[in-house]
Amino acid sequence: MKLTDKTIPVIRQIEEMVQDIPGWTPVDELYTLFNLAFITADLDGDIVEIGAWCGRSSVVLGMAAKMTGNTKLICIDLFPEKDDWKQNQDGSYSFEVLIGDKRYGGYQEQTVWKEPFERDIAPLYEQYNSVFDIFYKNIKKYNLTDIVRPFRGTSEILKTNMPIDFRCRLAFIDGDHSYRAVCQDIKNIEPFLVEGGWLCFDDAFTTYNGVNQAIEDLIINNPNYELCQQMTRKFFIARKKRTVPYGKYSRD
Repeated sequence: MKLTDKTIPVIRQIEEMVQDIPGWTPVDELYTLFNLAFITADLDGDIVEIGAWCGRSSVVLGMAAKMTGNTKLICIDLFPEKDDWKQNQDGSYSFEVLIGDKRYGGYQEQTVWKEPFERDIAPLYEQYNSVFDIFYKNIKKYNLTDIVRPFRGTSEILKTNMPIDFRCRLAFIDGDHSYRAVCQDIKNIEPFLVEGGWLCFDDAFTTYNGVNQAIEDLIINNPNYELCQQMTRKFFIARKKRTVPYGKYSRD
C-alpha cells in the first residue's frame, strides 16, 4: 500500500500505519485529526504537534501534510531516554531530561503508575535507548523525513526559537497534562495560529482535570475561538475565529 494511495480509504491506511506504533491515541481520533489537517490545506502555515512520543499521531499528521503539500510538521517532545526515568516513593514513575543547562520534567503531577509503566513504557527501552529512536524509525518507515521536523524541548523553547513570521494552521496539544503546562502550551502556540486554524486536544474531558480546566478557562470561554466541540471520546477541537473574510489566508 502506498502512503497516499487515492483509491484506499484513509481510515484503512491509518489503521495499518499505526497498528505497530506504541501509543494511546485511538484510530477514531487519528482519523478526525487527519481530516482537520487535510481540509485546512488552503490555510497558510504548518502543523505543530506538542507531545509526539513514538510517532503514532505524527505519522498520521505527516501523511496529511504530505498529501496536501507545501506543509511541514513540527513535532515537539522531550523524547526521554531510558536513564531519564525514575521511580517515585509511591512506586509510580516520572522522568526528567537535560536540555542545555536546564532540566525539564515529564509526568510530574500525574505520574505513571507501576503497572502501566511496566506494561507500556519499560518494554520500549528493551530494544531502544531513547523514545526518539522509535519515533525516527516510524517517520523514516513512511518516508516522512522531508516533512517531519522533530524538536526536542517544550512549546516555550519552540516559541523562543521560531522566526517571528512562523505560522501554523493546526496544533495538536498532547504534552504534559497538568493545568499549568496545558495553559502554557496554549499561550505559546496561540500567536502562531492563523485565523481559521484549529487547536486540538488529546485526553480532553476524561480523567485529566488539568486538561479539562485549561480548555474550559482558555478556550470554551474565549471569544476568539468558535466551533468548540468534543469530537470523540477524548478529543476536543476549537477553531480560531476569523476577523477577515474567508480566503484572506489562503495560499493563493
